[in-house]
Amino acid sequence: MNVTDPISRQADDLHWCDALAAIRAGRPNGASHWDSIFGPLRAGQVDDLLVVGQIGQSLDGRAATATGHSHYINGTEGLDHLHRLRALMDAVVVGVGTALADDPLLTVRRVAGPHPARVVIDPNARLAATARAFRDDGVRRLVIRAEGVGPPPPAGVERIELPAVQGRLDPCDILRSLAARSLRRILVEGGPATVARFLEARCLDRLHVVVAPIILGGGRASLDLAPITRCEEALRPHTVTHVLGNEVLFDCDLSAQRRPIGVAKKSM
Repeated sequence: MNVTDPISRQADDLHWCDALAAIRAGRPNGASHWDSIFGPLRAGQVDDLLVVGQIGQSLDGRAATATGHSHYINGTEGLDHLHRLRALMDAVVVGVGTALADDPLLTVRRVAGPHPARVVIDPNARLAATARAFRDDGVRRLVIRAEGVGPPPPAGVERIELPAVQGRLDPCDILRSLAARSLRRILVEGGPATVARFLEARCLDRLHVVVAPIILGGGRASLDLAPITRCEEALRPHTVTHVLGNEVLFDCDLSAQRRPIGVAKKSM
């Protein structure tokens, strides 16, 4: 059983605020606990964008039960980690499937930090105007659709139109469109299909996988990736693990395979 001392938690919160400011500014924050986890998110290694995928899953690699229920696979520490990721980013991106199934608000509530812009990828305009992601609460809101599809979004929601191929939008086009709107630190939060598309398109700098100590025994896989035939074909990113209470974070560095999308970094 993990017991958090209130004084230690208060100190952690203060350190987190310091780390948050430093990481968003792109500067080191010494040897703090938070810098060891989030320090790699100060800046992207490939270009002027930083794109992070996040998935929470069970021990047996499931992101939801067979009925689609996923609240909550991860516990307190895993959820806190997700909200810290949101606070570090300019925008949080979800696919329309997640927006329909979970109706997420996508704000920072569990820790200190600013709310990121909320972005829903909705090629065919399926999401209702009443969705919480579209709520007018002072947070920037965007919807990304296929060209010429759907009625105008709710008032105040920015509409981005992109070309679609077989009903899908290119992750590179999505990131370029967000960067053009000064959103360069991007969290791709879900669901499994959306994160997988960004991974397969080589658009992620890092992937954070938080594994909770539960076994679902069936349900939706945490990543909907195309199958491979042999183990040597598998992607094997450099990975660092961190213990989050009784959960484990796998921080996967994907920068070696990341495609340049924004302004490329000059080689040293």
